[in-house]
Amino acid sequence: MPSFDIVSEVNLQEVDNAVNQTVKEISTRFDFRGSKSSVEFDKNEKKIKILADDELKLRSIHQLLEQKLVKRSVDLRLLDYGKQIEGTGNALRQEVTLKNGIDKEEAKKIIKLIKDSKIKVQAQIQDEQVRVTGKSIDDLQETIRTLRAATEIGLPLQFINMRS
Repeated sequence: MPSFDIVSEVNLQEVDNAVNQTVKEISTRFDFRGSKSSVEFDKNEKKIKILADDELKLRSIHQLLEQKLVKRSVDLRLLDYGKQIEGTGNALRQEVTLKNGIDKEEAKKIIKLIKDSKIKVQAQIQDEQVRVTGKSIDDLQETIRTLRAATEIGLPLQFINMRS
């Protein structure tokens, strides 16, 4: 039976490149001269740590980072901004977590969308992905079109492992 998997993954290398470009631009911009602003990326924890002198610089870093991520085709819906924490000397720290995988609630939304579309396929949750199985590849392609058109899903989806 034909099947495919629905996943939501982030390209960590592209995120790393975007963070490096952001750091480079911060070091050359006039409005950041003499500030202690910095951006670090931890690949293992999938977190971006931002340090800024004040609220204005923090917003500027957000804009820079988002611009660089968009240029590298990283979907901004993968970013989960944490709370701003005040440090010493009015400095602000913030952690940005990268969402990776589909959690149970999002998987249930995806399955409900598939069932509501009345396409003759079966969907099941497997860890952080959803496996869709059907009798024909046409049904699977119709499912992919339906999910791409759906706006209720708060994650970018990738469709992998298409088997016939």
